[in-house]
Order: sequence, then structure tokens, then C-alpha cells
Amino acid sequence: MSLTDTVEKTTDGAILYDSDVLSQVSEQMFASYGWALANPVQGILNSAGRGNTIIVSDGINDFVLRHYLRGGFPSRIVEDAYFWAGEACTRSFREFRLLSKLRNRGLPVPQPVGARYCRSGLIYRADLLTRRIPGICSLAERIIERSANTKFWWSIGCSLRRFHLENVCHADLNAYNVQLDSDDNLYLLDFDRGRFRKPGTWMQQNLACLNRSLLKIASLDKRAIFGQSDWDALLEGYFSESRSA
Repeated sequence: MSLTDTVEKTTDGAILYDSDVLSQVSEQMFASYGWALANPVQGILNSAGRGNTIIVSDGINDFVLRHYLRGGFPSRIVEDAYFWAGEACTRSFREFRLLSKLRNRGLPVPQPVGARYCRSGLIYRADLLTRRIPGICSLAERIIERSANTKFWWSIGCSLRRFHLENVCHADLNAYNVQLDSDDNLYLLDFDRGRFRKPGTWMQQNLACLNRSLLKIASLDKRAIFGQSDWDALLEGYFSESRSA
């Protein structure tokens, strides 16, 4: 935990925040009405979970506010509640602290600013606030908007390998969580359920998940340009980074 990370108790939970970024916090910061500007995240193609994310601003600084929603079958029963297992185990606090560790290792991820949970008996709900990375778009949008050459895909592979060399497992590595700035520098978003793991087959499974995501996008939108040669270039970049490590 960083020296500037502070926990402030609330009536039904707590807020974890970086006091270097925020001098004070309130529960209103985790609701759209608590900001001067608030807009939903927009994308060319809809991806699972996007409806729970909004861009907020105080007029000077932009942030990304995400409310945690359940996925898969559990979401049919309960939309956003999780079983309580202690403050340190809440989704928001865990992701905040993981992002802090990744940034300390020089990995390209968003800066965590605040995390909140609200507890009600045996369940809780949670939110995460991160600093917005200017000018980024998802890899899904990038391959739809314009074609990418071999160097582009090679660079993507190199960047992904940096995370694996640090034993970082992203729980949902898809073409929406891979984000690129205007210079095509890569950032990884959404580390909910992410963690450090010993090297293993999960690394190949991570890559396979991304490949399936890209193939699905290419099948859904004729404008998307992605083929086997692109994936081969990504793998070449990935393994070249391994050899140079």
C-alpha cells in the first residue's frame, strides 16, 4: 500500500483514495451527479460491462468511474452485489491496490484515484475511480477505424509480454480492455479479478482469449481488419520480448 493511500470510513463502508490526487473525498464522487460533467463511455461496438462505466470531470481533470456489475449467470439473479469477505477482499480495494503495484513496476495501466464499497449485511456493492488516459481508444475500435501493419501488431505483442514477464494475469484480456493512445502505445484496463500468478498455461490462455475476441470483432464488422498474419506478427513481438528479457 502506498504511503499516500488513505482509507476513510463511511456510514456503510469505506473509501480508499490517493491523497496525492484527492485532498478530500465524499460518497458523491462515486455518482454521476457528484461531478460537473458526466458522460457514458461510447464505443463503435458494444462490449460486456461498458454500461457500468462513465467519464466524469470536475472541469479540469477527467476521470473514469466504474460501478462493478456481475457477469455471466449470476447477473441474472443479482446485478451488482457481491458476498462480503472482508474489506481487503472487496473488488474495488483489490483492483485499486493491484493497479498501484503495476504502476510502481512501470506497467501501462490507469492511475487509481479512489475506490469505494457499501456494505449491507452479507453483501456489498463497489465502485472504482481512475484517472482518464487522454486520447485512447480500444483495440477493437482501432482495427475498425484504420488498417494496422506488421509493426503495429508486433508492438502489441511486445507490450503484452511485459505484463506476463511480471507474472500479471488479466482475467479478461479482450480487444476492449486493450487500449491505445494516439501514438499506438498500449494500456491495459479493467483489472477486476486480475492478480499475480506463477508462470503457467494461463499465459497462453490469456493470448487465446484475445485472439478469440479479435476474430469475433472481425466477424461482426466488415470494416475490422484482422487476420492470421496479424496474429502471427503479434506472437512474434510477444516471443521476441521473451528472448530479450
